[in-house]
Amino acid sequence: MDLGVAGKVAFITGGSDGIGKAAATTLAAEGAKVAIIARTQSKLDAAVADIKAESGSDDVIGVSTDVRDESSVKAAIDSVVSKFGGLDILVNNAGTSSASRLEDMTNEQLEEDLRLKVFGAVYCMRNALPHLRKSSGPAVVNTTTPGGKAAAPGSQPTSLSRASGISLTKAWSKEFAAEGIRVNTVCVGVLKSGQHRTRWEAMNAKDSSYSLEDHWASIGANVPMARIGEAREAGDAIAFLCSERASYITGASLNVDGGTSPVV
Repeated sequence: MDLGVAGKVAFITGGSDGIGKAAATTLAAEGAKVAIIARTQSKLDAAVADIKAESGSDDVIGVSTDVRDESSVKAAIDSVVSKFGGLDILVNNAGTSSASRLEDMTNEQLEEDLRLKVFGAVYCMRNALPHLRKSSGPAVVNTTTPGGKAAAPGSQPTSLSRASGISLTKAWSKEFAAEGIRVNTVCVGVLKSGQHRTRWEAMNAKDSSYSLEDHWASIGANVPMARIGEAREAGDAIAFLCSERASYITGASLNVDGGTSPVV
């Protein structure tokens, strides 16, 4: 399927691994010009090489940016616009999993989660907006989780920040719909990611017989589809929502979670 994104410019935070990298790969393969954003330049450089090799595109760059710092975000967006001539797609994907019960959660843990996932998304949207308004087909996708709709015990602060992301999605979709700027969210469940690999490495160090496949099977055991998801499955959903094929979809949330969410 031709997604109709050829020549579009995409700005993807958290793009050096996992979902962001997968979305970048699909969009690049479809002909989009892609800028992936993360804090560590060496990881960005490695991801850019992978994306170019898999997509066959040379229009992929990595920009070291801390989305918690608005001046850093503005500089990154200005750099991408200067390089590619505009901005059409924004994917707010930066974030990590952080889960705790109320009595164990520190103020620092809460503040860090909100700064990264909520303030980061606001900074990116605020500074991308003037460029999105000039686009012929602007689209924004916020990565959130089903826990933002139905929080489980001990899921804060992530469930709180992801609920904020879902709320921002609906608010922005209504604020900018008349200007043709579509805003949607993909609510992702458990997927193969760098975070889970890091946890496996720690467990494998204690028990060398515990394989990565054992880890994936363990994580996916409680998923209704009986497996953990691939980053590509979320990345493809994001690419679709950014595309002309989703031109009448805005203010929507799409669960990509193997059926885990208790709500639609």
